[in-house]
Amino acid sequence: MNDPKETAMTADARREAAVEAALARLDLTAKVALLSGADMWSLPANEEIGLGRLVMSDGPAGVRGEHWTADDPSVALPSPTALAATWDVDLVRRAGRLLAQEARRKGAHVVLAPTVNLHRSPRGGRHFECYSEDPLLTGEIGAALVAGVQDGGVGTTPKHFVANDSETDRYTVDVRVDERTLRELYLAPFEAIVRKAHPWGLMAAYNGVNGRSMSEHDELNNRVLREEWGFDGILVSDWTGARDTVRAALGGLDVAMPGPATVYGEHLVRAVHEGLVPEETVDGLARRVLRLAARVGLLAGAPAAVPAELLPAPIDGEALVRELAARSFVLLRNEGGVLPLDRAPARVALIGAAAAEARIGGGGSAQVFPTRVVSPLDGLRAALGEGTALVHAVGADPRTFLPPAAFPCTAELLGADGHALGTAALPEGGVRWLGALPGGVSFEDLAEVRLTGVLAADADGRHRLAVRGVGRFRLEADGEVLFDGVLLPEGADPAAAFLNPPERRFELDLAAGGRTVVTLTCTLPEAAAVAGFGLVSFTLGHAAPTVSDDELIEQAVAAARAAEVAVVVVGTTEEVESEGVDRAGLRLPGRQDELVARVAAANPRTVVVVNAGAPVLMPWRESVAAVLLAWFPGQQAGEALADVLLGAVEPGGRLPTTCPAEEADSPVWEVAPTDGRLEYTEGLFIGYRAWQRRAGAAPAYWFGAGGGYTDWSYEGMEARFVGDHDTVAEVAVRVRNTGARPGREVVQVYLAPDGVDRTRPDLQLAGFAVVEARPGETVTARVRIPLRAVQTWDTAAHDWAARPGVYTVSAGRHAADRPLTVALDVV
Repeated sequence: MNDPKETAMTADARREAAVEAALARLDLTAKVALLSGADMWSLPANEEIGLGRLVMSDGPAGVRGEHWTADDPSVALPSPTALAATWDVDLVRRAGRLLAQEARRKGAHVVLAPTVNLHRSPRGGRHFECYSEDPLLTGEIGAALVAGVQDGGVGTTPKHFVANDSETDRYTVDVRVDERTLRELYLAPFEAIVRKAHPWGLMAAYNGVNGRSMSEHDELNNRVLREEWGFDGILVSDWTGARDTVRAALGGLDVAMPGPATVYGEHLVRAVHEGLVPEETVDGLARRVLRLAARVGLLAGAPAAVPAELLPAPIDGEALVRELAARSFVLLRNEGGVLPLDRAPARVALIGAAAAEARIGGGGSAQVFPTRVVSPLDGLRAALGEGTALVHAVGADPRTFLPPAAFPCTAELLGADGHALGTAALPEGGVRWLGALPGGVSFEDLAEVRLTGVLAADADGRHRLAVRGVGRFRLEADGEVLFDGVLLPEGADPAAAFLNPPERRFELDLAAGGRTVVTLTCTLPEAAAVAGFGLVSFTLGHAAPTVSDDELIEQAVAAARAAEVAVVVVGTTEEVESEGVDRAGLRLPGRQDELVARVAAANPRTVVVVNAGAPVLMPWRESVAAVLLAWFPGQQAGEALADVLLGAVEPGGRLPTTCPAEEADSPVWEVAPTDGRLEYTEGLFIGYRAWQRRAGAAPAYWFGAGGGYTDWSYEGMEARFVGDHDTVAEVAVRVRNTGARPGREVVQVYLAPDGVDRTRPDLQLAGFAVVEARPGETVTARVRIPLRAVQTWDTAAHDWAARPGVYTVSAGRHAADRPLTVALDVV
């Protein structure tokens, strides 16, 4: 039998030989052609060397494929913050395998994930797509996801390299961060992922770092990433992020996306001929692209990194999404053991707009359209017995914008002379086409999109219609023109205009039983088509007649008062948490805080479920019976919530980021640059590292916090110094399940230096392990502390330096609850 290591080495050698043979057959123009997108999502094929078309897809929480539309559904996973909240690398690796399975189904070879930037400030609008405020947790979870995806023969691109930790002016902002902070915080998760999981790609951030754009950063891309860490995959630009031909090529950017018109192509050929870029540099860029193609099975003569017979067994996507969601839910409060609801209550009040229409994911690159969504209302209705009356009340609708019209629509794609180029059937009033149009229609030929649907009025009253988008629109109802004008975005960020555009509303009085033909025509600007790709995005919004907000809250209070238990689902909206915009504040939008307070006053058994991807303020947290943080839980949201509320599954999550009690208490708040620069003046002190030193202010909930449905006793710990090339110590923590139910505990190990060096954090996460135990059972969590935990970056030597001395090793439930401590002598 062949030795697996020898077989792997032989396969690697065959791939490299095939790459070199293919490269040798290409002239300069052909090599350069490999470095730009053929279109929005793919790299071009080259039949002469047996190179297939390579497709990339957005995918932090589900693989979209080449079409961003409900007509091409995808499995929607919980948000990355939810994955990190599991603290379970084995479970996250399974999530990665599901993403790979989805990518293969969608014809994609590379998933543009994971997002491993840090939660520097709680205002970061895209934090739902990132993992944590802590670099070690981020690196471990990110490495697990990368390993899982690549187990399935699909490439990854951990992103955004580096310091894209907020959204404001992200295209142009220059992040100013000192060398030590950059190394110990922001580069750390990328380094861990590269060294542990060997990703086949990375994505360069839009922003600059210390004066140089990341798509052109020779020091970080070539010297650190490739020479120091040994990264051998491709570095791809964020979309439209490559700006200068020579600087990008010399700065190590392998692929400029999208295409075909980029800073490479004929511009790079000319730069080589003029002596500005050595052809050997182009060879290196092309070699890495061919290596990626070989790994995913697209280069003739090269064995794929994962042969078909070694692909993981098929995964039940819906079942895994349900498991991931339940394991990510964080139980922050459970007074009087109100949860789980062990017996079937006679009457349950389920309150909140998100209870009927759960927000399953964040906006932007992480958004996909699933085949179905199980709302909390659906999930609880199915799980509760016939003896329970389940009453739903909206309470307070936090949405700033009207939702897409719920009736089916037909989209007509029209040319400049008004002739029809094609049609598309849409399940609702939202149009979102990115990179490709239905029926193969060309963006260059498209002039207008006419959206038509029939609004059937169920009752007399005033309906609200809305136009949301950027450009010229004409809205008609039964031929009557309600709007004919232009909507313009705020600011210059094209992503913000695409993902969070302006809205205009109009009212329409309709009688019950009436049917009104609604037509919304969008005239496309010339900028909608750019060198063969483009985007069309607008929404016809609709809301049926309803009572006032005051009446809605009164209805919710009445329902809560009459119920045995009240479950209130509150959360953020797409206007608050989305790619392209940072958060103005941390309060729940609308009157949701008032709603919770009123319901809690009416029913002492009030359970609040927070449907948000990142921290929010919870001023009512001490006045409700239970608080359950459910993140953006993916498409099986309601089933997972029912599992946890009714005790079929224990909430397994722990906070991956600290939750402040007040906005003013947040150690790092500013996310907007001044004169184009965003100064990371806080240095190493973000998250719990900063909270440890804040006198007079404590967070609402510490990093790592969360409970379950049983109790744990921390009974003993030993730490053994190892001191080899990558491990400083091995720690064994004994914990006992002292409760009456089986349970799951996340044992967290922290390391503290002797306290003399105040430039170092007082405390940092050094390792963690997930354990499970039956009632009364004692188990041992074994945790490896990496050597890097006792190293700091020496800015004079530009290298890592070990810091010997006596360290305190502590273990416990979260950053501020560590009942076990031992001394560790590091020599």
